Amino acid sequence: MIAEPNSVANLPNHKNAGHHPTEINTCNGTSSLASSPSVCVSKICSGQSPNLTDQILGERKQETAGGEEENGIHEEVVSESTVQNGSCLRNGNVKTFRGKRKIREQCENRRRHPSDGRRPNQPQNGEVVEAVTLFEVVIMGKSAMQSVVDDWIEAYKSDRDVALLDLINFFIQCSGCQGMVTAEMFQSSQNCDVMQKMTETFDEATGLQYKKFMAYPWILTVTWPVDMDDKDYPLVKAGPYWKKFRTNFCDFTSVLVQQCQFSILYDNYLMDTIISLLSGLAESMVRAFRHTSTLAAMKLLTALVNLIVSIDVSKHNLERLYEVEKNRTTGKRTNTRLDQLEKKKKEYEQKHLDIENMMNAIFKGTFLQRYRDIIPEIRAICIEEIACWMTTYPDRFLTDSYLKYIGWMLYDKQPDVRLKCLQGLQGIFGQKALGCKMDLFTCRFKDRLVSMTLDRDHEVAVQAMKLLMLMSHLIVQEIEIEAFSKSNAKWEPNSSQLRALIDFFLESEVKLHSHVTYLVDSLWDWAPSLLKDWEYMTALLLGNADSHEQALTDAHERVLIEIILATVREAAEFHPPVGRGGTRRILSSREKKIQVEDCTRITEHFIVVLPQLLAKYSVDTEKVTNLLHIPQYFDLELCSAELLDKHLDTFLSEIKAVVSKHSYTDVLNACARVYATLCGEDGSGHKKVGLARDELVDELVHDLNQSLNTFWDEGGGFRAEKEGIHHICLTLRRITAFHHAHDLTRWNLYGTLAKLLGFEVEQNALPVQILWPALQCAYSALLWQLSSALETTSSKESILALRTHLKQYCHICTCYLSHRSRKLREKAFMILCDLLMIVSHQGLSDGLIECVEYLPSSSLQSKLLFFVEDHVFAEEPREFRVLTGEEVKKMEEQKLDALQQKRCLLAAYCKLIVHNVVEMTAAAEIYKHYMRTYNDFGDIIKETLSRTRQNDKIQSAKTLILCLQQLFQKHARSQDNSNSINSIDSSFNNIKELARRFALTFGWDQVKSRESVAMIHKDGIEFAFQGIGALEGKSLPPNLNFLLILSEFSNKLLKPDKRLVYSYLLRYTSEPALCKEEFVYSLEWYRTSLLASDEDESSIISSISEWPSDRTPCKKTLSEGSCAKASHTEMANTPSHAHCPSDLPSLAQNSRKRLKSHDSCHQEYPSGPERLKRKYSIPDGGKVENTVEVLAEEADIDVVGADQET
Repeated sequence: MIAEPNSVANLPNHKNAGHHPTEINTCNGTSSLASSPSVCVSKICSGQSPNLTDQILGERKQETAGGEEENGIHEEVVSESTVQNGSCLRNGNVKTFRGKRKIREQCENRRRHPSDGRRPNQPQNGEVVEAVTLFEVVIMGKSAMQSVVDDWIEAYKSDRDVALLDLINFFIQCSGCQGMVTAEMFQSSQNCDVMQKMTETFDEATGLQYKKFMAYPWILTVTWPVDMDDKDYPLVKAGPYWKKFRTNFCDFTSVLVQQCQFSILYDNYLMDTIISLLSGLAESMVRAFRHTSTLAAMKLLTALVNLIVSIDVSKHNLERLYEVEKNRTTGKRTNTRLDQLEKKKKEYEQKHLDIENMMNAIFKGTFLQRYRDIIPEIRAICIEEIACWMTTYPDRFLTDSYLKYIGWMLYDKQPDVRLKCLQGLQGIFGQKALGCKMDLFTCRFKDRLVSMTLDRDHEVAVQAMKLLMLMSHLIVQEIEIEAFSKSNAKWEPNSSQLRALIDFFLESEVKLHSHVTYLVDSLWDWAPSLLKDWEYMTALLLGNADSHEQALTDAHERVLIEIILATVREAAEFHPPVGRGGTRRILSSREKKIQVEDCTRITEHFIVVLPQLLAKYSVDTEKVTNLLHIPQYFDLELCSAELLDKHLDTFLSEIKAVVSKHSYTDVLNACARVYATLCGEDGSGHKKVGLARDELVDELVHDLNQSLNTFWDEGGGFRAEKEGIHHICLTLRRITAFHHAHDLTRWNLYGTLAKLLGFEVEQNALPVQILWPALQCAYSALLWQLSSALETTSSKESILALRTHLKQYCHICTCYLSHRSRKLREKAFMILCDLLMIVSHQGLSDGLIECVEYLPSSSLQSKLLFFVEDHVFAEEPREFRVLTGEEVKKMEEQKLDALQQKRCLLAAYCKLIVHNVVEMTAAAEIYKHYMRTYNDFGDIIKETLSRTRQNDKIQSAKTLILCLQQLFQKHARSQDNSNSINSIDSSFNNIKELARRFALTFGWDQVKSRESVAMIHKDGIEFAFQGIGALEGKSLPPNLNFLLILSEFSNKLLKPDKRLVYSYLLRYTSEPALCKEEFVYSLEWYRTSLLASDEDESSIISSISEWPSDRTPCKKTLSEGSCAKASHTEMANTPSHAHCPSDLPSLAQNSRKRLKSHDSCHQEYPSGPERLKRKYSIPDGGKVENTVEVLAEEADIDVVGADQET
């Protein structure tokens, strides 16, 4: 009989007649037991047998003391025991309070010197000490868990009390408890006292926590420090070591039941004690006890479920054997055999009943209390295990009374618990026999499962979608089987699902997107049998499916062909599409095997079916294009030679027919790629394919030459009718498609095409539909010649001929930049940019560079830049007329196409800038449009700026400041060179905003961008004071307001660089004309941006204070912020050449010394202009010669190279 957990009244009477207190010391991983009349202490000393009971220590007397303390602790005499090196030493008896104090001291020592649970065999006195307790055996990770359990069973048979106490100690230690366990025998006559002891309380006198509970036939008292860390016990510790411990702990529980099933499992003693222990610990307020005991109890119940299933199987086999024996004839039947079978059957029934009682006790005592625990890990354990019970023993657990717990926990707040629920349900619905029993559950929780597809946790949403797919698959399969059984037709498992997938895509294509690739990738891991059923898909397209199925519409056929292409690509490449995955991962051996098998299936199936599909859809451009993409995933080496020879001729003839029927570029390019795939990159493909390709190209080239010879007139002109022009155009398109994928150099097409293109340059009389493919085909011919020159050793004559062809073709493209057709102009520009990228010393050998290197001239660079300005940044005229809805939609599509083309043109030109094919200063013209065209081209311009900065940060900085200078000059000209502050309008603010955007591109790392920002300030200051020496004080510098724009870069300067830049600025601010009020604003604004704090200003002024005191009144007024007039007498003595230095002298070695001298002069000064008047007043009649010289000397620092010593 199994006792109900924590129910003392229902426990059976034990034969012992008194309380026998027993102490288990869990410190240092050993146990000491003392009981009356007899208590055993087990240990394993060096050189002894590893059995758990090898030595029995003597008896110990018990002293009693009356009464109990208020905290519920029984005042009894406990032993003061210490454990050293595995030996138990008794030092006599002490009173209760001393005993508690000793327990506290032992626990404190244990806490201060914790053992991490790893007690490997340590040598002592030259010998090796084996593990003593079960906890140490498990935590050491013994691989033979079965032998450990067998040893414990032998110990249990020898003395079950000692073995059980060792097992109790094991579970306590697995909880991370470092305290004491005291056990006293249960006495039925004191039930009332026992009920009072079922508590968990805190003793303030000792600082210990106590837990008293029933572990039949003992009442256990667990004592541990109150500051025991709930977040640091074995089950929650991180690392592979503790993860392995968790696995060993679960395995121990399972193996214990498995090994005990034939001997001691049904003795009504072992399981009663374990279940009572785990149920008592599961009710503790300490997380470690609850977590560990719940895991052990759930694994114990799982082991019992597996055991009862095996018993049921044995019982079922026994019943069949009994029926067979019973049905024998009377002469052959023996009653003894029937009696034995009957007895065995009753034994199985009794075992089944006992295990049912154990399962009920664990379920009611632990699961019902802990599946709602506050700790999510405990709730997840309960849900994970109950799902396992349902799949293992569905007759008992797959009922609504147990399914409701999973349904309720679908609403749990923690995603881990919800995930365990979904994974458990997937295991149930994954088995058809179990999924059919889930009708009531599905009806009750269907809405919740659907809503979980939008769960905030990504993994929960994915698993919810997979569960719904399982459920729908099960339901649809049942409906299909029923429908097909009524119609007596052949059932195709993927028929309805494939049609449903096509319908779903057609419905979502209008609202969402038209990307079949991503739809296939979403289903790839979950429905591979559906997506790889290429036989059924092609049968539907060819009309070979069952007659009762509805025929596919044109839209259905289009989508199905796209699905076939997407599935073939995914199976062959074994990589998700762009945006769905990161870098390509290394495939495992299993994945490589699947990939090879799929490629073989694809090749063998489509080499047979594809010619039929091409013949059926040869007129439909979109369908035939998608079908022609499939052969690029063929692997002819995997295909049998017999099958290939049988069907290859038919396949090649169908491709040739497609080439002759179509003139669309996409179809022709696909056909050319098919030939290239079947031929192989190195020509190692099938010989038939190469011969068929050469035959086709011969026909096309002969047709082209014959047509051109017909239309060239005797005078060197070109005359052709409309039909003849159309025929030439079609032939050129086909040749261009094949020349793009194949090397057709031996047909010498470049000469013919160059003559045609040159005639257009001179006469300007050929139609565009001929020039377009001719220009592209000539480009392909040059690329193949260049590739051949790189790969093989070519003669000098052929290289010189190639150089001549390159220059000739570049000249032709340059002329076509001004062609009457915009489409042809843009094509020529794209080809010219690509060709310049290739031949501008990019990847060419040294000998080949000298011959074919072609850098664009200044005039060509100007033409390219003008083309970009005209075709990319020029604003197109707007049409002001009322448009219908269709016209508006069509116009929006045209705008998007035009924008995409403009982006391609700009990107091609920016590549030339980034790779130094054209000068970097050309980027200044591009940067001017950054603000206005940010939405359309902002990403391209930012990437160009970033790449050029990586190549040369100084030149990139000069390009930025050049851009701002050109915009400022354009603004100044529009204002009639007015330098008044009032002239600052919206255009000037736009320039300032552009400067601010440029400054943001330098990022937060000021050290990294130090040289660039310093160069911007240097060039900006020189530009602002440009021409100040020639003006001789009569007028102001025209660009002085540029300092307002330059101030946007001040926050990117380091503090030492700000002082250097300010010193450099002082060299230009001694002119009397600069003291006008309207220009003090520009100077003061820029000065304030450099002197961000009074400390910085004090540093500058303190360094200036060391100079001679003779200063100009203008210098004084600039420092004070006033506008006092300077005498012409004093300024007359100032040398003019000192005001406008051409450049900062490069004295990088002195920069650090100068910065240190500035830093050493930091002092506290009063702030404001009055401070400068009071502290740095200049005597009358002072001269400025020395001042100017010192200013020039102090500013004699290379700010660009200043950070090289930092």
